[in-house]
Amino acid sequence: MPSRFLDIILAIELGRLRPQACDKLNMPDTFTLITGALGEIGLALLHALGKRSPDRLIALDRRAPDPGLVPLYHEFVQGDVLDQDLLNRLGERYQIGRIYHLASILSTRAEHDPVTAHRVNVDGTLNLLQLALAQTERHAGPVVFLFPSSIAVYGLRDLEAKRSAGPADETVRCTPATIYGASKLHCEHLGRYFDRRSRGSGSRGRLDFRAVRLPGLISAHTIPTGGTSDYGPEMLHAAAAGKPYNCFVRADTRLAFMAMPDAVRALLELVEAPAVPHSIYNVTSFSPSAEEIYQLIREFFPAAVVEFEPDAARQAIVDSWPAELDDRAARRDWGWQPQYDFRSAFADYLIPVIEHRYRVGP
Repeated sequence: MPSRFLDIILAIELGRLRPQACDKLNMPDTFTLITGALGEIGLALLHALGKRSPDRLIALDRRAPDPGLVPLYHEFVQGDVLDQDLLNRLGERYQIGRIYHLASILSTRAEHDPVTAHRVNVDGTLNLLQLALAQTERHAGPVVFLFPSSIAVYGLRDLEAKRSAGPADETVRCTPATIYGASKLHCEHLGRYFDRRSRGSGSRGRLDFRAVRLPGLISAHTIPTGGTSDYGPEMLHAAAAGKPYNCFVRADTRLAFMAMPDAVRALLELVEAPAVPHSIYNVTSFSPSAEEIYQLIREFFPAAVVEFEPDAARQAIVDSWPAELDDRAARRDWGWQPQYDFRSAFADYLIPVIEHRYRVGP
């Protein structure tokens, strides 16, 4: 997709942020660090933050960036969150007041190499938490640490339990069935531990850890790889490209989803909330079945062909996740409200952008 069109779409999507939030995304004397900046969420967040204060944004990823992204950041660092020396050098060069830690190995990929997934997801997070703590001590000020967690932290014993369970709030059934979910849950605990410890240390600085448990995400701009909820966006992109799609879950599989602009807005709004009583919050939007996703896609792409051919391993993972998330705490504590429901996510966001993408080419 031409970069100019992408910029326009992202500006439209993220322009709905409350004006007061936009004005406070970065304090004048601090920098914001995004890890995993070239990932699916990272790119959307990079555009959202980079449009407002590129001179205060540091982006980090293992891959090299597209040259078109240069105006969005002060510095791009090609490196690994496991490189403690690299992170220490960043901490010495910059006063970092906000960290969006997005770098991770996703669920399906993680199951193929759980040891590496644990190292990246847990050890990498611990490295970033140490960076944040060092910043609170060095500059005697707060550091807000935003961690995108996942619906994968939940674990239901079987499909019958999933069907009988109601929407899951933040306190129930946190018995993950995957290394990805286990690592996300572990990192939530690490973040809360260091948050509490920094409050009681007597230091003027504080690590303010906040996590958002995200459902499956659907983006118009990127085709995700490595996520177990990817059947939704993959189905849509295949239909737009005129290709048949073999869906790796059953037609009756139901899961919570969210459009990417809402996910990015949730991250930004939680960071900007002046004070919240909890560290961990669910957010969600709609919970369709795979068949319902297919039928809605056919309204826009009548020739779409989807065959449901469940993959046993991936199906088992999805069956261990709740069909719905309870996000009443986020709505109550910091005013969370999704802007897209199931139909409007497709009609107003996904379909217009994806139709353009496949009409004009990448």
